Amino acid sequence: MEDMGLNLPSPLTAFQTFGSSTRKLDQVNICSSNFQKRQGNRLFPCVLKTPCTFLLTGIRPSHQTTTREVADFQLSVDSLLGNNNDHSRPDVQVQATRLAEKLKCDTVVSEISTGQGTVNFKINRELLTKTVLQQVIKDGSKYGLNSELFSGLPQKKIVVEFSSPNVAKKFHVGHLRSTIIGNFIANLKEALGHQVTRINYLGDWGMQFGLLGTGFQLFGYEEKLQSSPLQHLFEVYVQVNKEAADNKNVAKSAHEFFQRLELGDTQALELWQKFRDLSIEEYVRIYKRLGVHFDEYSGESFYREKSQEVLKLLDSKGLLQKTIKGTAIVDLSGNGDPSSICTVMRSDGTSLYATRDLAAAIDRMEKYNFDTMIYVTDKGQKKHFQQVFQMLQIMGYDWAERCQHVPFGVVQGMKTRRGEVTFLEDVLNEIRSRMLQNMASIKTTKEVENPQETAERVGLAALIIQDFKGVLLSDYQFSWDRIFQSRGDTGVFLQYTHARLHSLEETFGCGYLNDFNTACLQEPQSVSILQHLLRFDEVLYRSSQDLQPRHIVSYLLTLSHLAGMAHKTLHIKDSPPEVAGARLHLFRAVRSVLANGMKLLGITPVCRM
Repeated sequence: MEDMGLNLPSPLTAFQTFGSSTRKLDQVNICSSNFQKRQGNRLFPCVLKTPCTFLLTGIRPSHQTTTREVADFQLSVDSLLGNNNDHSRPDVQVQATRLAEKLKCDTVVSEISTGQGTVNFKINRELLTKTVLQQVIKDGSKYGLNSELFSGLPQKKIVVEFSSPNVAKKFHVGHLRSTIIGNFIANLKEALGHQVTRINYLGDWGMQFGLLGTGFQLFGYEEKLQSSPLQHLFEVYVQVNKEAADNKNVAKSAHEFFQRLELGDTQALELWQKFRDLSIEEYVRIYKRLGVHFDEYSGESFYREKSQEVLKLLDSKGLLQKTIKGTAIVDLSGNGDPSSICTVMRSDGTSLYATRDLAAAIDRMEKYNFDTMIYVTDKGQKKHFQQVFQMLQIMGYDWAERCQHVPFGVVQGMKTRRGEVTFLEDVLNEIRSRMLQNMASIKTTKEVENPQETAERVGLAALIIQDFKGVLLSDYQFSWDRIFQSRGDTGVFLQYTHARLHSLEETFGCGYLNDFNTACLQEPQSVSILQHLLRFDEVLYRSSQDLQPRHIVSYLLTLSHLAGMAHKTLHIKDSPPEVAGARLHLFRAVRSVLANGMKLLGITPVCRM
């Protein structure tokens, strides 16, 4: 039988990577890449067109133990049988036996057996060791991304809109999730070779600027605006809102100010532009702390004129309806269903959020010719985006189907020591402060060049991992105590593991990292790590499909726990040089993959803490 060789393009499973013996069943290749090409064939007589995702869920590494010999990987036959009902479903054990009989051992797969509904594979562990470690070192930051799971993946133009704070207001903590989730999605898409444009679509237009403009004329001070712009504008906004609630003249002035903005009044626009520029300066400083960047700072204001063109287009297609109150609406149901009515113009002719989003989408298609555009906002905007995408469709823009909304849940209970948190900068400062205290109190903390920077990076890792552990759509309860635990499934634990592995390389690396003997890495702890490293591309594939970071988070936490257990028993110090070198290669590979995954999540790994 032909040999697949030792390259590691698709660590979907160990057996599919390592040999031809596992390849054919009824002339079907089980390897993921060829599996997709031939999915019209059969794995079993009862299984038609089995997608490669069945294999992703069907194959698992076997738990390694020192007390008994176990297989390295198991294929769950049940997962391959699909959605057959009980009457037509074949006997799983019979199918497992039949499959095992059709597969033969070779120089890679040393033993094939069956378990309860599984086909079990033992492989040449020295070959596993050599192949995985060489591939991790060779591919570096690209490890897992060169997999056959992504082969033939066309390069796409992808626009990701995320963060989107409101101008002239301090960066609210509510925008944190959009910022870190959007950053993750953009990182992952870029890593997969796509051309990504990161857009920050600022809330820089609307009636609130009528209030703010009027408020600044009444209560604003230029000196305070220059020294602490967002804090002063926040104070002005709170004060003018109170006044407008009690004084109809103030409310009227605010309405008139926004009308002046819409009509292009020079004086009003100059004040608005000042608010916008000062706001972006503040935001850029905060984004730098988060490790986030954007290719374009856009905003609703960019589309105040183009939104009028959208209204004309809607009107020309007979979609625009005027109400008794003078507003303009689009009835997406066609039968007057109130839940399907979208207001697109105020009674005074000024534009609304939905109108500007329509204009922005049309403009971006003209500018970027995107294959996909992803909006990252809270789940409360789900209906809004459904309506925007639907309106684009009925306006004749077939590319509306390329637009995607990634919704997320609400963070509950985020407080500082002083009480309820409103602003993100308060959270970042609190994270840094608490982490500095934790680092100072831990005896194993090593001296670092910049403790403030290290504390912030570790604290951000803690924040991001807590946020990314669950399904994005779910709300979650924020806990300071939980996120700063150095043990358990936390970002602090990931950073600690990375720093400890980096310390090993610093201490022992020079003399050992030239070559290694694979026979020295056959302990159960080593094999478990190698099995796990082999599956990194699976995790990247899952996250690329559903845009959920939790798959990567779970993988990295498991990898860190495996590394922690191995570190206790696979000593480098006082071991024979050959053994020490092999173990150092293993830990180096773990650190490399750990760093790769952390960077995708938006975490900067630390080397000391």
